Amino acid sequence: MKFLKAQWEMLLEERSRLLGQAVRLEDEAHQLIEEAEMGDVQFDDEGGEGDTMVVERERDLALSAQARETITEIDEAIARIQVGTYGYSKTSGRPIPRERLEALPWATELVSEKVGGIGRR
Repeated sequence: MKFLKAQWEMLLEERSRLLGQAVRLEDEAHQLIEEAEMGDVQFDDEGGEGDTMVVERERDLALSAQARETITEIDEAIARIQVGTYGYSKTSGRPIPRERLEALPWATELVSEKVGGIGRR
């Protein structure tokens, strides 16, 4: 029970951190768009700023999407704690080692399943 409580708290903390990161990255991406629309960016051959801005914006949006995907995985882990299935592989039903859950609290498979065992896709 103590372990589950610690995992619950870790999941909530990580969720909060990632949500803040996702929002910040999205804000930065939108700021880049606004700056371009206001004409602060030089798009000619000599400037190169337009390309850099597009790359930065795409990177920010990709990192934000990745953070939001992890938030979904965290929400699913929290739901598994609530229904009593947390800590068991979704692939085999076997217990996931505590060390793996401490390192990756939203893990859904054993390492062997993830890297090419029975869970291989």
